[in-house]
Amino acid sequence: MTTIWRSSLLALAVLAAACSTEAPKFRGTDITGADFGKELALTGHDGKARTLADFRGKAVVLFFGFTHCPDVCPTTLADAAGVMKKLGKDADRVQVLMVTVDPERDTPEVLAKYVPAFDPRFLGLYGDSAATQRAAKEFKIFYEKRKAGDSYSIDHSGQSYVIDPLGRLRLFVRHDRIAADLAQDLRVLLAEKN
Repeated sequence: MTTIWRSSLLALAVLAAACSTEAPKFRGTDITGADFGKELALTGHDGKARTLADFRGKAVVLFFGFTHCPDVCPTTLADAAGVMKKLGKDADRVQVLMVTVDPERDTPEVLAKYVPAFDPRFLGLYGDSAATQRAAKEFKIFYEKRKAGDSYSIDHSGQSYVIDPLGRLRLFVRHDRIAADLAQDLRVLLAEKN
């Protein structure tokens, strides 16, 4: 066997070994390395100031919504509660956060009744108008108040984000895929050795 042939075989073996080390397979959209979603500074419905660093060691499921939402928000919370049941004891390593885009109506008292009604571990986050805008901008969330009769509604982005236990933004999950995909994706993230 010639030296060139041996070198080629060695190179192929190294390449095959490198290819077998696959990245995690997620059902949601892998956005690992995204240059946004790094900061969050709001207040929990429990009155405590919260940042993403407060949840290090847990996977965080974060979405933006409001308590008067007729469809996407309660469905997202209900689906996330179902995911927590599927996870069993691993659910204790997950924190679900709902950031309100309606701080005018979603007072801490309203959030404290609404968000944990789906699962007592869930936390509602709020801030004044400026803090809400900063948080939405950081996570590339659209929201806009729309007049609806004598009241108003809010159009908003419906995705959820998943942040890994090290505090890195990892996944984008469509609201209609939470029930089907999120439990498996969280198991993958929680099993990672980083």
